[in-house]
Amino acid sequence: MPFTALLHSEWTKIRSLRPLLAALCSVLAVTVGVTLLAGAPDGRTAARATGFDPVLFSFTGYAAGQLAAVCFGVLAVGAEYRNGAVRVSLTAVPDRGRFYAAKLAVVGALTLVLGLVTGFASFLGGQAVLAAGDRAGLGEPAVLRAVFGCAACLALVALLAAGVTALLRSTVGAFSVLVPLLVLAGPVLGTDNGWVRHLPGTAGLQMMEQTPSGAPGAWTGLGVAALWSAAAVLA
Repeated sequence: MPFTALLHSEWTKIRSLRPLLAALCSVLAVTVGVTLLAGAPDGRTAARATGFDPVLFSFTGYAAGQLAAVCFGVLAVGAEYRNGAVRVSLTAVPDRGRFYAAKLAVVGALTLVLGLVTGFASFLGGQAVLAAGDRAGLGEPAVLRAVFGCAACLALVALLAAGVTALLRSTVGAFSVLVPLLVLAGPVLGTDNGWVRHLPGTAGLQMMEQTPSGAPGAWTGLGVAALWSAAAVLA
């Protein structure tokens, strides 16, 4: 079977299941929505008090969007293990390597494309709610890096979630591992700890800062996040 046919079948699975489409679309809705809500006057005052970064402010909703990307990645793979549907898939595609490669390619590509839309929408929406003197333009340094970094990080998170789900073969098990690792570790342990910044949920955050400070840095952090995703996929 041609690999393009495998890609088409995986795309058909995703677009045929409403929960998967809802999880994918929620990446955009949640990220932009939380960013716009954070644009209230109180939010801007709090941001200035802690060192205001207009670029990073536009990605206030990234943490929520990251959780939505986890849901999409987990459900895209976990749906195969409900009611034994994976047996049908492996009957059609006995080569597990090709089967999982096609699934991961579609999951990563869809999240990356929607992540680009999310990045631009989040940045433009975040700047729109700021006062004129606080705004940053698309042409300013690090802005495009932040937009593309947002898309890349969301795609990597979705791939990490898909890999962990395939490894555990359980949606509940995958959520029990990923939610603490991605969502809770940073706020609970504090990003001041150097090793916390190298966790998959926080490693790529400096891509969205106008002036990254400390380790691991913008591009190095993205590389660390990519290594986490690659490890899960290969496992």
